[in-house]
Amino acid sequence: MAKNLLIVESPAKAKTIEKILGKDFQVKSCFGHIRDLEKAGMGIDLENNYEPRYIISDDKEKVVRELKTLANKSEEVWLATDEDREGEAISWHLCEVLGLDPAVTKRIVFHEITKPAIQKAVEQPRKLNMNLVNAQQARRVLDRIVGFELSPVLWRKMSMRNNLSAGRVQSVAVRLIAEREREINAFLTQSSFRIDAFFTAPDKDKKPITFKAEGRKFEQAKDAEAFLNECAGADYTVKDIQVKPGKRTPAPPFTTSTLQQEAARKLGYGVARTMQIAQRLYENGHITYMRTDSVNLSDTALGDITNTVKGLYGERYHQFRKYKNKNQSAQEAHEAIRPTYMNNTTVEEPEWRRLYELIWKRTMASQMADAELEKTVAKIDISTNREELTASGEVLKFDGFLKVYREDKDDDEEEETQEGMLPPLVKGQDLPLREMKATEKFSRPLPRYTEASLVKKLEELGIGRPSTYAPTISTILKRGYVEKRDKEGVLREYRVLVLKNDKISKEMHQETTGAEKSKLFPSDLGLVVTDFLKQYFEDIMDYGFTARIEGEFDEVAEGKLKWNKMIDDFYNPFKEDVDKTIETAERIKGERELGIDPESGKPVVARMGRYGPMVQIGSADDEEKPRFAKIQTGQSIETITYEEAMELFKIQGTFGEFEGKDISVGVGRFGPYVKWGDEFISIPRGTDLATVDLNKAIQLIEEKKVADAPIATYDGKPVTKGTGRFGPFIKWDGMFINVPRRYDFTNLSQGDINELIDAKVKKEENRYIQRWADDKIAIENGRWGPFIRFGKKMIKMARKADDSKYTPEEASLLTLEEVRKMIEAEVPGAFNAPAKKTAAKKSGAKKAAPKKKTAAKKAAPKKKK
Repeated sequence: MAKNLLIVESPAKAKTIEKILGKDFQVKSCFGHIRDLEKAGMGIDLENNYEPRYIISDDKEKVVRELKTLANKSEEVWLATDEDREGEAISWHLCEVLGLDPAVTKRIVFHEITKPAIQKAVEQPRKLNMNLVNAQQARRVLDRIVGFELSPVLWRKMSMRNNLSAGRVQSVAVRLIAEREREINAFLTQSSFRIDAFFTAPDKDKKPITFKAEGRKFEQAKDAEAFLNECAGADYTVKDIQVKPGKRTPAPPFTTSTLQQEAARKLGYGVARTMQIAQRLYENGHITYMRTDSVNLSDTALGDITNTVKGLYGERYHQFRKYKNKNQSAQEAHEAIRPTYMNNTTVEEPEWRRLYELIWKRTMASQMADAELEKTVAKIDISTNREELTASGEVLKFDGFLKVYREDKDDDEEEETQEGMLPPLVKGQDLPLREMKATEKFSRPLPRYTEASLVKKLEELGIGRPSTYAPTISTILKRGYVEKRDKEGVLREYRVLVLKNDKISKEMHQETTGAEKSKLFPSDLGLVVTDFLKQYFEDIMDYGFTARIEGEFDEVAEGKLKWNKMIDDFYNPFKEDVDKTIETAERIKGERELGIDPESGKPVVARMGRYGPMVQIGSADDEEKPRFAKIQTGQSIETITYEEAMELFKIQGTFGEFEGKDISVGVGRFGPYVKWGDEFISIPRGTDLATVDLNKAIQLIEEKKVADAPIATYDGKPVTKGTGRFGPFIKWDGMFINVPRRYDFTNLSQGDINELIDAKVKKEENRYIQRWADDKIAIENGRWGPFIRFGKKMIKMARKADDSKYTPEEASLLTLEEVRKMIEAEVPGAFNAPAKKTAAKKSGAKKAAPKKKTAAKKAAPKKKK
């Protein structure tokens, strides 16, 4: 048994460090957080100075038991969790759980997993920094309070399934995306005309080359045309030439947010994927710690980079640079993200290689010389008016850092113009004009956010910290407040006026506009929730307020502010707002009236329904049930037109028959579907429902019938198979049985099927007391005794005549009829067949073409008359 137990967060890191430290140390992983706030209730004692109530996570019980055993056998326990606040908090939780004294337990930190760094850390241990622990604890407590208090407000005030949530950072992130979307929708495109003139002149080898000169913009087509008319028959002369030296400077080495942004631009990685790969690179000793907002590099690293630059490219390419943080709160992490050893230009693992090489190049470039340029600007006179044209050219005299790396730009940043070279020009030189164009250009709104540009904006506003960006984006996507998707462009015509041989011609060209890839779109749910929170919780949704809270966390980390005091100052006014909102706020409707249905005279409204955005004709108060149509992907309550809404009713109505059962299409909680009688058949997501006609619907039904055909029998009952939300399964006697990967799902044998069902039956034998699968009724064992399951409902059992509860043994003797009576008592009308309404024929119902009806009849000879 090793004398020392050293605890780290990840198992990959543990293996690497154990090799470095040798036989005196046993290195074990706690696999991240071992404790969290209680889930029952808020998990915070509001009456006792906001004391958190922590419990060991269920999945960490085994880990904690093992660590306790090893700690008791070791002479000394060392804590080596990550160097940020979260890592410090994990070390404190380990002290609490393992019975260690934080005042004497050795805590070591390092930002790279190399032998010198680990050995130095062991030689210079420190004590636990409780200020950092309290800063993390303050964040966790405050965020739990906000989520715990705000989420139920949304549940009460909105008729949606109860998975709504709100959060201090997540709600502000959704607001950013929502406001950008509304800016785009409200943007009024304006056109202008750009003047480009193309001249020919000899290069140094006397070969004629064409170059471009630009004129001023014109707002109106008539003004651009008038200018071209003025230029007809003109002479063009070089009026002035200026040659200026220029330079480009490399970007600083990566922080967490700049790595996420550049990996998105250059590699197309989402924020979560970037951080997963960076974590692996760090744990395996390839890069320094990946959660940092510092651009600093250590002296050792600077020396290593210097030697590598000089060795690969020579003395001239090296330029020593010391970067400083603009972010004043960047105090915990001491270095930027960089390779641990610069002579390793790549790594073997294919999945990690591209990100590692990006980090290597950026780090190298940060210590390389400026790129040296020579920029030539020529002014060209027009003899027939007082206007002038400008031609620019650029020559790269020395590539410097560009030999290794060039930083990319976001959509909303102006791209540096890649100017070509100009031929040698002299003052007074006459230039022959080939042609001059006035091209119509359209103004564009700011682009929608990508994951990376959202991170950049959050960082600019001071909202969140390096460790919070990835989980924040994951949360808003998971909650359905934001969607990450592509948007197809649309064709747009633009005008081009061409002056050539002193004659003006007019041309119409086409371009694709509005196409976007992997952008963040607010859902209707996100828009509605954002509006509600902005109206009633102005502080929580205010960018400045949220940034100030981050600043207070920093003050706690520096020991300048007591965390309990910070929480108290926040909670009291916040709680007043919550109580007032619950008492006085109206329910969230998210409604927009679109017009009147010409057939019924009832209003057509776009609104949020229980399972998402929809269009409704009529209201719940009407005698006749309202008609509903689900809004499709890419449509929104805020922008859908009356015509688009009415088209949805045409698409989503009944439009044919097959084998005596009606066929319709619709969109439900889990996406688009074909409804055939009482059966639902999924349609691939993203399918335009307008393309699903009767033939396509019948094809999907036939495919489903083949897929649902029994593949075997068990105990005389059929076994079918399929693939659902949680992977492949087989179905038998009303039971769904997951099929693990070790089985060949495509070729399941009878033996496999017997084994899977036997295991499931054995597992479930204590669950069911009685079961009537065909009626979807069962009596099950529950925590507080037997209960009835009816479909998806859980129903209390009636008491016996003496007012006592049924025991499992007594419940096993009940008849189906007795159980049905109990269900009827709790759910009146549970077994009444719904009466078919003889509603007026829907004018918007999708009509099948005559040929398709014939096809349906042929396919269904037993059709009822």
